Amino acid sequence: SYEGEEVDGFYEGEGFICFEGGNTYKGLFSEGRMDGQGTYTWADGVKYEGTFIKNVQMLGGRYTWSDGSVYEGSIKDGLRHGYGFFRSGTHPISYHGDWCNGKRHGKGVIYYDEEHTSWYSGEWVNNVREGQGLRRYRSGNTYVGQWKKNLRHGHGKMTWLAANQEYTGQWVCGIQHGFGTHTWFFKAMHMSQYPLRSEYIGDFVKGKRHGRGLFIYPSGATYNGEWVCDKKHGKGVFVSPNGQVFQGEFIDNHPVECPARQGAAVEAKQQRATGTRRCSGTVCLTYFICMIEKTIIINALGETSILKSDIELDISLLLELLPVEDREEEVKQVELAVLMHISKLKKAYHFYSVLGYGHSPDNNYTLTKLQFWRFLKDCEFHFSSVTLAEMDRLLRGLFGFFNFLGDKPFESIHCPHEVLVFRTFLSYLVHLAFHIYHEEYKDEVPHLCKCFLKMMSRNVLPSACCVQGLLFSGEQFTSFAMSYIDKCWEIYNNFCRPHSRPPFEPTVKMRQFLWMLADFKLLSEQLTASRVVGIFVKVGASLPDITGVNLDLEMVFLEFFEALLECALVYVTEDMILEKAAQDDHKRSSVEIKEFSRKTSAV
Repeated sequence: SYEGEEVDGFYEGEGFICFEGGNTYKGLFSEGRMDGQGTYTWADGVKYEGTFIKNVQMLGGRYTWSDGSVYEGSIKDGLRHGYGFFRSGTHPISYHGDWCNGKRHGKGVIYYDEEHTSWYSGEWVNNVREGQGLRRYRSGNTYVGQWKKNLRHGHGKMTWLAANQEYTGQWVCGIQHGFGTHTWFFKAMHMSQYPLRSEYIGDFVKGKRHGRGLFIYPSGATYNGEWVCDKKHGKGVFVSPNGQVFQGEFIDNHPVECPARQGAAVEAKQQRATGTRRCSGTVCLTYFICMIEKTIIINALGETSILKSDIELDISLLLELLPVEDREEEVKQVELAVLMHISKLKKAYHFYSVLGYGHSPDNNYTLTKLQFWRFLKDCEFHFSSVTLAEMDRLLRGLFGFFNFLGDKPFESIHCPHEVLVFRTFLSYLVHLAFHIYHEEYKDEVPHLCKCFLKMMSRNVLPSACCVQGLLFSGEQFTSFAMSYIDKCWEIYNNFCRPHSRPPFEPTVKMRQFLWMLADFKLLSEQLTASRVVGIFVKVGASLPDITGVNLDLEMVFLEFFEALLECALVYVTEDMILEKAAQDDHKRSSVEIKEFSRKTSAV
């Protein structure tokens, strides 16, 4: 039955119609068809309010189901299509995003509870999570990465909040499978905000460490080798925190006795019989590995020292600058901060210690002052108010704060060949962090820790291992340049002049560098004084300033050496190289002629 306007026998304008079966429509008609805004109600209670075009729901509208579910958004051919919002009437589920032919398809966000603590935001394909997306679970756990058929699949990062774990890598059907990095975080001690961590980087199979991988313990110990079902199994290398190395076979997490030591079992029986006791190397190692793994828990409860003796910080003189009642907590917090970044710092130490040197048979390298300067410049320490030369004095103890180098002569303060072990490297960084950032945190506790973390976040983490400068720009060039380092160090010392303040150690200023070039008659049309000043800025010996360059700033040997190399690239032209080659050819020819003449005369 129909009630409403008609034109030429067709429904036209506003009207109401009741269809056979109980469905009804109230709204606009055109040429006898539902067309325009209207409300269609099915006999089972489903209702649509929105736009009709020639009897079909189109463009946009609102669906309401009998169970209370609601959809409001774009419509095409009667189906949800385009952008829209859906809320379930029977479950605390809501979705807003893209739709295609009545299904979630494209990008959208779905909430699985009323509190919005469980949700997914990302890509959909036919009502299924597929593509890139972020899932937050009610527990607080999160996953961001790739999905397939509603499962974590591809590359992604999972964070387990309650378990304090994190995994970044490959997934297959919701399980860790492939290459990835799994990190376990542990609270270092009561009232500390700086966590310890264990980290595994390597292969996973069905959620377990399986294949090859590197495991890094909080103490600094590492195992790099083969794994089977979460256990060290196969060939591997275990390095203790103090640098001792065991390389060999592991079975079920334990190192295997080598044949030469298999007689130790018999010897052990004899020792037990006589009451004597001695631990074999492998047994001791097994015990030591177990202790390392237990240390994770012990340290988390704060029952043991944080750093081992080989990396213990030498900051006793720094502590004298702090209130007595704060010193114990200062030590604990700064040690925790160092330990939190220990793997990155070890990586940086090894990275810079191999710069400019060939392969070492035992893979054992030690950082030199030259390489340490390069590290400091790469990390932009010289952008602070302290120059590298002043840092050398601070670390040498000229102002009564530090005494790392002992009673070495003052001439050695700026020596590029000085060796820095890892413990000294760490101590230097803590001291530099304090002197650069202590004003920023002068009223905050823990003071040393905050300075160190500021240095790590601003200087070390963003820039370490990104080598700048000419000296280490290429393996072949570096090898060639390093062959002249001793001669250049000799020249540096010849042009040194006593510093104006105690202890009056010899240094080179940029002004003296210019005088040196003039003495050697190296200033030319290409290598002008202004060009050299530009080189000072390029190598970081001076920072550009509105008022110009201060030529009284000192140069450490790295800056001196790199400035010489830059000057050589400017001074030596292609014509000079060709002329030198021609001269060498001429000399070679003269020698060959003389040699030929000598042999002829002999004949």
